[in-house]
This record gives sequence, C-alpha cells and structure tokens, in this order.
Amino acid sequence: MFRLLRNLLILAVLAGIAALAFTVYHLPDPSYTVQEWMKRDQFGKYDQLISDAGTKYGLDPMLVKALVWRESKFQPDKVGTSGERGLMQVGEAAARDWARVSKVEDFEPTDLFDPKVNLDAGAWYLAKAGERWKGKADPVPFMLAEYNAGRTRVDRWIKESGKGDTAESTDLLQWIDFKTTRKYIDDIVARWRFYKERGRM
Repeated sequence: MFRLLRNLLILAVLAGIAALAFTVYHLPDPSYTVQEWMKRDQFGKYDQLISDAGTKYGLDPMLVKALVWRESKFQPDKVGTSGERGLMQVGEAAARDWARVSKVEDFEPTDLFDPKVNLDAGAWYLAKAGERWKGKADPVPFMLAEYNAGRTRVDRWIKESGKGDTAESTDLLQWIDFKTTRKYIDDIVARWRFYKERGRM
C-alpha cells in the first residue's frame, strides 16, 4: 500500500512538472515569463511609476515598460557605457533639458537614480521624439531610433533613404546602419507587442 501511494505521489509530481513545462513552452515568450516569475519584485516593482510617467506624457505605458526592460532590465542603479543612468538610461544632456523645461532648479545627475525622476525625464524625452514623428503612420521606430541614436542620425538615415518627408518606418529601418540600434528597436517593439497581447504590463 505504501509503495502504491508513493508511486501515485511521484506520478502526480511528474504530471505537475509536465503540465508546467507544457504551459511555459506555449507562452508567447517563455524565457521572459520565467524570468518574470523568478524576479517578480524586480519586473513589476515600478509598474505604477511607469504607468504614471507614460500617462503624463501621452505614451503607452506598455511601450515605456518595454523600453525600461531593454535599457536596464528594471535596475534603477544601472550606469551605461556613456554615463547614462537609471531605469531608462537617461543621459545627462537630455536630463538637463528635461530639468530646464520642467523647472527643476536643483537637478543633479545623480537624481537619475531615483526611479520617479528617471522615468519622468525618460518619458519626457521619448514623448518629445513622439511629437516630432507624430505625422508618421508608425512613429514608434522613429521615436526609438531617436531615443537610442539621436535625432541627427535619424535625420541622416531618412536623407539616405531618398524618401525625405515621405519616409515611413520601413524606409528608416532599411537605412539604419547601426546594428545595435536596429536590434534595439526590434527588441522593444517585440516586448511592447508581448505586453499588449497579454493585456498587461
């Protein structure tokens, strides 16, 4: 009798593991979902601040979260190779522009390690790019390219496309000659779609 119960317990555990593996395998992005389960505090900790910043500047919070994921993996103390700081990896020059426009007189670059400050500055900068490209059918690749590589490079890629003001996102993507920027855009757009498809950040 004991052996039968033990075997049934082992079968139940194995069936549970198989069901979990089947579920994870059929998720849209199993790797991300597993990381999210394992680091729930880290991956969801800033959702309210992200939502607030996105809403404040007229951005889809899911897009902002996708950018945060790509930039810092939700680490507010991250420092980039060129000195970018925090969740959205905001550079000092962009942050000083944000502080000037927002009338934050006592701004210091270390303030960017504060998630609320960082998300406000980063969302402001992304929204500023969005305003510039709002006439495009699909402005998001333009916004992300500018956020990652700067407006001058985006203008150059548009010029090189030969399409001028009529250039659309497919034209831009074709002419981006920075592999890292192209991957950056692809990664964020894919993560944004993932959030939208599941209906939550």
